Amino acid sequence: MAQGNTTDGHTLTARTISCLSEVNEGEWDACAGTANPFLSYAFLHALEESGSCTAETGWLPQHLLLEDHNRELVGAMPMYVKGHSQGEYVFDHNWAHAFENAGGRYYPKLQVSVPFTPATGPRLLVSHGKDEEKTRQLLVRAATQVADRLGVSSLHVTFTTESEWRLMGNNGLLQRTGEQFHWENSGYQNFDEFLSNLTSRKRKSIRKERARAASGDVKIEIFTGDSLQTKHWDAFFHFYTDTGNRKWGTPYLTRAFFDLIHERMGKNIALVMCERGGRYIAGALNFIGSDTLFGRHWGCIEEHDCLHFEACYYRAIDFAIERQLKRVEAGAQGSHKIHRGYLPRLTFSAHWIRNEDFRKAVEAYLKHERHQIKSHLEAIEFNYSPFRQNTKTNTI
Repeated sequence: MAQGNTTDGHTLTARTISCLSEVNEGEWDACAGTANPFLSYAFLHALEESGSCTAETGWLPQHLLLEDHNRELVGAMPMYVKGHSQGEYVFDHNWAHAFENAGGRYYPKLQVSVPFTPATGPRLLVSHGKDEEKTRQLLVRAATQVADRLGVSSLHVTFTTESEWRLMGNNGLLQRTGEQFHWENSGYQNFDEFLSNLTSRKRKSIRKERARAASGDVKIEIFTGDSLQTKHWDAFFHFYTDTGNRKWGTPYLTRAFFDLIHERMGKNIALVMCERGGRYIAGALNFIGSDTLFGRHWGCIEEHDCLHFEACYYRAIDFAIERQLKRVEAGAQGSHKIHRGYLPRLTFSAHWIRNEDFRKAVEAYLKHERHQIKSHLEAIEFNYSPFRQNTKTNTI
């Protein structure tokens, strides 16, 4: 077990656990905070308890805890031993191929993230008031020590916050950026006020898409909290598995997972359900944070013109405006989102690599990649922003 001292001289001890149930829920949530639902004990434990995130699925929990002399939890990291690079959304398959072609062994590796969830949030979880900056530095040091002790090729901290990304860079980890598309709420009172900030062409296009989505005799409702019912999850799981099987082969989440989050965090869920002819035909699952709506999963068993845009993007904007949320994060990838009011944003990850020669090669690659991504996002904003010139905002 690794040890370190805070600025006031108190000794902290790091250890790892193989199941989240080994830590007190209240202590974990005191470190995770309430802003991001994916970091909550309820969400992460549901992944494990439901069989979605286990050694059998290639996600072996190895959560890092940092405790004081009274065994009180003061810091934590959601960490996993990975035997593959699936379900991460920050792609390192090429790194694995290059390292193994050179005779190395890339897997297993350590992954600090929320499984199957490309949503930015803190990864260095620290209890408020517990010498937070020093504790974060100790967590980074402890994570690399665990990686070194286990003999893994690498440690990856993905979809972290920019401030943590900078801290990890200052502590020797390699820095990587990516891109997503987010909608920002500029204090809109309704959807039409949002549209008024777009160019005339984009405004008309969105209105046409919403009209086409409404023309197919489809009824759309959003269920959250007590309005969620088992029948909604039965239908949505069907959509989720059908779409997942067609897109990537094996859906990650089990049916039990949806029952658990229904039971334990229904107030954090906004489930968009589309009904036609008395049966549900499509759905979009969102999670509600303190100031952000996170779009996560979409599925359908019938194709209808523009229904995906309506259920995933426009209803999310409606919901965010109604709840006075600051933004909508609509998930990974998808430059088509920019035409619907979702602007480019940088995402951040940090990486520790054991082999020095391979580390230098990755470092050179990442320097070039960061420049490319920044230039790409700036070009998108300048050339393709749907907003009128006087309403553009700096997104980089």
